Amino acid sequence: MTEKNVPMREALRAALIEEMERDETVFVMGEEVGSWQGTHRVTRGLLEMFGERRVKDTPISELVIAGAAVGAAMAGLRPVAEIMTINFAFLSIDAIINHAAKVHYMFNGQFKVPLVIRAASGWGNQATATHSHTPEPIFAHFPGLYVACPSNAYDAKGMLKTAIRDDNPVLFTESIALYSKPSLIPDDEYLIPVGKSDVKRQGEHVTLVSYARGVEWSLEAAAMLAKEGIEAEVVDLRWLRPLDLEPVFESFKKTNRCVVVEESLPHFSFGSEIAAQLQEAAFDYMDAPIKRVSAMDVPLPYAKEIELMALPNAQKVVDAVKEIVY
Repeated sequence: MTEKNVPMREALRAALIEEMERDETVFVMGEEVGSWQGTHRVTRGLLEMFGERRVKDTPISELVIAGAAVGAAMAGLRPVAEIMTINFAFLSIDAIINHAAKVHYMFNGQFKVPLVIRAASGWGNQATATHSHTPEPIFAHFPGLYVACPSNAYDAKGMLKTAIRDDNPVLFTESIALYSKPSLIPDDEYLIPVGKSDVKRQGEHVTLVSYARGVEWSLEAAAMLAKEGIEAEVVDLRWLRPLDLEPVFESFKKTNRCVVVEESLPHFSFGSEIAAQLQEAAFDYMDAPIKRVSAMDVPLPYAKEIELMALPNAQKVVDAVKEIVY
């Protein structure tokens, strides 16, 4: 098996091409996905390869995009709808939450909604407060909707292919800051199962739990801590729904300490959920309070230095670990 270094945007593009070639019911839709090649260039060249029937530029209306995609999925197609950034998904939340997530349940299984909604998420390099949300935990709140949060190009490709083949609606989030980051991708086809976490680094002193870009900060922090003799285990959730916490529990029972790292805001966060479930399932193994590292509780500022100050980073993770490893 041969491998090559591929940025996340190209890994996602390869996943779309492979699935569109495999299954004629798969099609792509969204603002500027065709003639403009996609805002983040994930759909580059797809219009030329598959034509207007399967690569559809839509009006500038996120509710139309999501609503039309739900209808197409109920009718037997497998749409991959792109919301240019997750900030605009709030305009389509009725179609995503009240329809995509609930149709199968409300119609007693008579309808399926095999839909993927791709959305770029997170820090946008001075994109200001209204264009820099990381609201994946909001969508993960609702049963019936899967939420995928890959942390690297390898996972992104395997997870997107699986999401397209799944019969459930998936919100597939892609961290803007990770689009250009490469991973080794095998030439052979591979799939990553829905709802499976992954241990990205072994360690014995503290468990770092994260997803999406937070995994990058966690791995950087783990390398920094290792120089001081502190070995951190890094667990990548990969999916917020379905949520696989078994690797987290197993790691925590070994390390007895945990720091949860996420780019989202601190209140009512996914870090809160992880902390709650850990204390319910593994309280007797707890040797220190569970710490959380997240963005500051402010709308993300425009000024570069203040924007970076408001975001998590590896040093903040290191500082949190040192507070509980003694």
